[in-house]
Amino acid sequence: MLTPAAAAAAIAAELSPLPAERCALAAAAGRVLREDLAAERDQPPFDRVAMDGIAVALAAYQAGRRAFRIAGTVAAGSEPPALADAADCLEVMTGAMLPPGCDAVIPVEALAVTGGEATVTDAPPLAPFANVHRRGTDAAAGSRVLAAGTPLRGPELAIVASAGRADVLVGPLPRIAVVSTGDELIGPGQPIRPWQVRRSNAYGIGATLALHGLPPRTDRHLRDDLAALTAELGALLAGHDVLVLSGGVSAGRFDHVPAALAAAGVRQVFHKVAQRPGKPLWFGMGPAGQAVFALPGNPVSTLVCLIRYVLPALAQLAGATPLPPAEAPLAQTYEGRAGLTAFVPVDRGADPQRPAAVVLHPTHGSGDFTSLAGTAGFVELPPGRRLEPGDCVPIYTW
Repeated sequence: MLTPAAAAAAIAAELSPLPAERCALAAAAGRVLREDLAAERDQPPFDRVAMDGIAVALAAYQAGRRAFRIAGTVAAGSEPPALADAADCLEVMTGAMLPPGCDAVIPVEALAVTGGEATVTDAPPLAPFANVHRRGTDAAAGSRVLAAGTPLRGPELAIVASAGRADVLVGPLPRIAVVSTGDELIGPGQPIRPWQVRRSNAYGIGATLALHGLPPRTDRHLRDDLAALTAELGALLAGHDVLVLSGGVSAGRFDHVPAALAAAGVRQVFHKVAQRPGKPLWFGMGPAGQAVFALPGNPVSTLVCLIRYVLPALAQLAGATPLPPAEAPLAQTYEGRAGLTAFVPVDRGADPQRPAAVVLHPTHGSGDFTSLAGTAGFVELPPGRRLEPGDCVPIYTW
């Protein structure tokens, strides 16, 4: 049986990024950049005033001058005049271009302004270009400011805009189908019998994907019938890049999913991982390169496997550069059982003595998804090892 690390590696080995597409900047949030991006100009593109105040010739200030006649005002976005006389100054606003002839800015807090004259009341020491953001100190024109594989969040989109790009090459949004299987499942709002359960996994999967910028295209509930499953799964494969199923992958008499997927032309890569919860996890590849994840049906198993395996695979399909999981220190001792890696929900900030540490919040089993409410995510705990408070472990947030 594969370890979680080996299972993740086996998935990664099967996947290649989907073809890139061009996307308008306004619609690129959450997408993955698929080209290196160069600076349009030096950043900043000019010597930029960093504080409201007056721009002066530093030599005059260093020679002892403390009163300057205000020769004009320079706002951000306006062309500055040159300083004609070292006895003068120019009033400048944050973001403005430093006027020619000036090489330092005295902040407004150190000034008294009366009758068109600025007097320095609190004489600060000034170095050359004090309170000035020098041209090109952030990036030189033509230099790479973003690398292909970078997720486009708020800061990255601001960089794209500053590079003058109205559109950008990105990874596509994979066409994802979420499939629940099981005769026992009844949708919310529908009449339910004592022996039936609510169809909840689809909503947890769909919400998780949507919160990561990957809303599913299709949501389907299929019955435990081998022929019907085979036909439906074959049709879904034809129109999607990724299938995420829940249920029907254990060893029960009505767990038809592996057989139905095989009949639909899906090649099994692995079935079962040495982990708790989520041991029956199944992964395979469709006839046209579709990624197929068949997650165990118990809700905790479903969500853990979705976060641990499916989300990184979707990032790889989009072309993202893989990153290791974050780590967090444990707040308590943990004694690992031999054989299976444990995924255990955790709370953050529950230990006032160790505010950065995570506190284990075990469920009552893989069906106890109500215990997940309010938790930060889960940690991955190795089998057969004793961990002490302060030991760091991988953490996956919901």
